[in-house]
Amino acid sequence: MMKPRVMSLVVFTAICGLLLAPGSLSVSIGWGSALIAIFCIALGAGASGALNMWYDADIDGAMARTSQRPIPKGVLPPRAALGFGMVMSGAAVWLLLVATNGVAAALLAFTIFFYLVIYTMWLKRSTPQNIVIGGAAGAFPPMVAYAAVTGTVTLDSALLFLIIFFWTPPHFWALALYKQTDYGRVGIPMMPNVKGAARTRTEILVYSLLLFGLTLLPWWTGLGGTLYGVAAVGLGAVFVGLAWRVFRSQAGDKPSDADAGALYAVRSGNQAARNLFAYSILYLFAIFGMLTVDHLLVMGA
Repeated sequence: MMKPRVMSLVVFTAICGLLLAPGSLSVSIGWGSALIAIFCIALGAGASGALNMWYDADIDGAMARTSQRPIPKGVLPPRAALGFGMVMSGAAVWLLLVATNGVAAALLAFTIFFYLVIYTMWLKRSTPQNIVIGGAAGAFPPMVAYAAVTGTVTLDSALLFLIIFFWTPPHFWALALYKQTDYGRVGIPMMPNVKGAARTRTEILVYSLLLFGLTLLPWWTGLGGTLYGVAAVGLGAVFVGLAWRVFRSQAGDKPSDADAGALYAVRSGNQAARNLFAYSILYLFAIFGMLTVDHLLVMGA
């Protein structure tokens, strides 16, 4: 119910946001409050996932990728998922407020609201830009963690947000290229279903280039040093290279009658999109990991 695979990336970027905040954790909020902050962000992310499954129960059962979730399988009734998600959301926000500050708690509350109401209930079923705008929900965790330490939103925390925000479209559109039959069956207007595969491949490349530029900004602002800068260039070059292969491929041109249930299972012609999707997950871990290591060890932060 709490989407642990998604939560792992949320927790990791939140930990990075916590460690990238200025000052010593032991002095600013203490290690106890820092651990509670990460727990609250994870709990809020998991609660958002449960609420998403509650609202999307009608379409999850019709999609091969989501048909084995607890509600479509009949393991859990929708009302129980709703209650669980609401209670966990409230608990996460309240505990973060008590352990840290109002800015972090307000950002976490807004993140949960944004994911459930703005993205799940509105954008997801109404516009092919659903992932672009809705990606903000997944980009907030490092900003929430940063605010837990500082009580503010800064340029550096905004950069952490923007990196994830611009990473989200090529990540999800690569998946949508080889899962578009599923999305089309349930009426979700993903980019390949509405604008076509060729337009989607172009936008993947454009967003990948913008992402590449954004990942260099922490080097410019001083949040990261030379080690991070070199890593960002290398990792970004591979990302753009894979996006270029998607652009030059025919991924998504010939959707099958039924998509495979496995996340990485693709038919002939869609391998380039699958490869970008798989690499994009490792890429985000690596970018945030290298930025944090550089900030803490090399720069002596």
